[in-house]
Amino acid sequence: MRIDLHTHSTASDGTNTPAELVRNAAAAGLDVVALTDHDTSRGHAEAVAALPAGLTLVTGAELSCRLDGVGLHMLAYLFDPDEPELLRERELVRDDRVPRAQGMVTKLQDLGVPVTWEQVARIAGEGSVGRPHVAEALVELGVVGSVSDAFTPDWLADGGRAYVGKHELDPFDAIRLVKAAGGVTVFAHPAAVKRGQVVPESAIADLAAAGLDGIETDHMDHEPATRARLRGLAADLGLLATGSSDYHGSRKTCVLGEFTTDPEVYGEITRRATGAFPVPGAGGTTA
Repeated sequence: MRIDLHTHSTASDGTNTPAELVRNAAAAGLDVVALTDHDTSRGHAEAVAALPAGLTLVTGAELSCRLDGVGLHMLAYLFDPDEPELLRERELVRDDRVPRAQGMVTKLQDLGVPVTWEQVARIAGEGSVGRPHVAEALVELGVVGSVSDAFTPDWLADGGRAYVGKHELDPFDAIRLVKAAGGVTVFAHPAAVKRGQVVPESAIADLAAAGLDGIETDHMDHEPATRARLRGLAADLGLLATGSSDYHGSRKTCVLGEFTTDPEVYGEITRRATGAFPVPGAGGTTA
């Protein structure tokens, strides 16, 4: 089985619609794909409706968190999307995205960049607007060469010249809320130093003690030595070790199935989940 547990669609900051995403996942030879858009489950219904035969969908989300001033992302799998407390927190994050992005546009304009809110809104379309959409505007304007080049202290990295904060969950609260909604939590790309400051491994141990289920060890932003170290940390802490692409369509260079999760780990994730269950493909729509 080939299992990719971290992808994004146009429901947040990917470039594939949810329907395109699942069709592309099947074409890439995946058996299981998780749709984990940022702080939203809005794309799940479309993905389910288009799910090709032979592909299983894991519903999820990537939750925006912050611990001691350091941003981090928590993958949440197979939770009840209608559980009121978790839904309220996701809506708070989502509702803060527009004023945050508008604030980044204002800061960029103050730095002499001719970006406009209309440009960013056009790029975001129906998705939950975020930094990658602002980054793509900078690419369009020729300010930076790629989306990843915008995530530096000069521009949009945490604490960067055009950075603006947003409502984010405490990761301990995120674990509690996801568990209450019957879901499973995995710390996304915990050592992605290319993106900025990361939390220390002692914090991962604290999160494990609070009920964290796993860490994403195999990821494009982890060097081979880092992956090996994280797998050892996961074993020491009794955490599941996952691998995935963090696919965003054409917005990033990663490809579907670039890294995958062991079938036994996937089985344990599904065993622990009670809020929702993986959806087997039934042929989907052809549109």
